[in-house]
Amino acid sequence: MHLGPDHLYLPDTELEALGIAPGDIADAIEVALVAKAQGRLQTTPKSVILPGDGRYMMSTLAVGDDGLTVLKTVGVYPDNAGRGLPTITGAILILDAETGVLRALLGAAWVTAVRTAALSAVAARKMADPGSQSIAFIGCGVQASSHLEAFRALFPLKKVFAVGRGRANVDRFVDEARGLGLEAEASEAEAAIRAADIVVSSITLNYDVVPFLDAGWMKPGAFAAITDLFIPWKDETAGAFASIFVDDLEQERASEKPMVPASMITGDLMGLATGAPFVRSGDAASAFVFRGLALGDYAAATLAMRRAEASGAGQRIVPGP
Repeated sequence: MHLGPDHLYLPDTELEALGIAPGDIADAIEVALVAKAQGRLQTTPKSVILPGDGRYMMSTLAVGDDGLTVLKTVGVYPDNAGRGLPTITGAILILDAETGVLRALLGAAWVTAVRTAALSAVAARKMADPGSQSIAFIGCGVQASSHLEAFRALFPLKKVFAVGRGRANVDRFVDEARGLGLEAEASEAEAAIRAADIVVSSITLNYDVVPFLDAGWMKPGAFAAITDLFIPWKDETAGAFASIFVDDLEQERASEKPMVPASMITGDLMGLATGAPFVRSGDAASAFVFRGLALGDYAAATLAMRRAEASGAGQRIVPGP
């Protein structure tokens, strides 16, 4: 890799300090979806390796006509908790697409958190009831926090239900929601899903988890953003969703382990963003089920790099002799 005269270094703390609004990231993703539909953005399907011991490693790659290439690698490392290290970690490279010269090195945690919530937000803009007032979170980690921030900007939320295995994490998230002026409580999964207008499931990715969520519990007309590959949902209940959209049909077809049967998939996010018809049913629920999308990483990372360059944020790294 040729480093060029210098490159921008943006760790996660600097990325978060940029203060980019969730809506700006969702807008950038919609622009990228249109660009891909027009052939101006190229992406590869997400690649995944499961080496064992609960570890999950993935990468995404995208090249745009704006002259940038974005490569992200990130993994889940469960044993890091005992090492004093984050359990989810990785890095993002932004390269000049014409020369291959490194433009920026970014932390992956912030981008992964915000782009996942922004992907959900793009789908929710099209699929969820705009008057939604209650939201249930299955899993109360980083994704719950980022989704709450993104969805508060879209919907008149009043009530939050928190479901999780670790009591400390649930209590922390409940306190976070209450600090935002929302009514919030810890709940059991079935009660939360039956009561909520919107459901977000974001458990740690682990195929050893025994499914414990039933799509039949969803309220009529409710919307689910399912960020965890449908792992915690019982496969035999997926038919309770009147419509299931995924992030990318091409990526889903290339995946060894489908999230849901292909016959149940209505369409993908690019179709939604470029005008595919979607009629929300008041009698049945709908879902956005996704793996994560190279396009989302591309949109969030390039937006952050440009904001940092404009504001003088980050560190300029000059290679040694």
